[in-house]
Amino acid sequence: MHIALEPANQPEVLALIEALDAYQVPLYPAESHYGIDIKALSAPNVLFAVARDEQGSAVACAAIVLEANYGELKRMFTSPGFRGRGIAGRLLNFLEAEARSRGCRHFALETGYLQSEAIAMYERFGYLRCGPFGSYPDDPNSVFMVKDVSGEDRSETVR
Repeated sequence: MHIALEPANQPEVLALIEALDAYQVPLYPAESHYGIDIKALSAPNVLFAVARDEQGSAVACAAIVLEANYGELKRMFTSPGFRGRGIAGRLLNFLEAEARSRGCRHFALETGYLQSEAIAMYERFGYLRCGPFGSYPDDPNSVFMVKDVSGEDRSETVR
């Protein structure tokens, strides 16, 4: 498995994002969809990573949007045939390390309450549930989580 920062606007990566949308769109009402588009994923403040298998095929992706006070995890997805192999955890560690190398010490994410496997993984990697942050509304379909790697309790920083 190879993980690297890559452009989001590649056919294989677009297919992963489309598969993520196809999975999530039926689960939640339209007003509870907070995914960002390819243009936003290509912004200079976005770290976009792709995991590729031994044949070089894109099998997982994720992004961290570097905000002023925190990095927000977005668009994390692993192809169903590659789940259960620890790829998502390696991808998360990779992105957090890249963000930390750029000075980011606080991470946040929003995911849907029906994605129990994702929530459990984030908890294993040190994310704690919190209230809405940034411009998110208090949405009953959302689970908000934060992780601080600065050694300080600054959970209010992401609000």
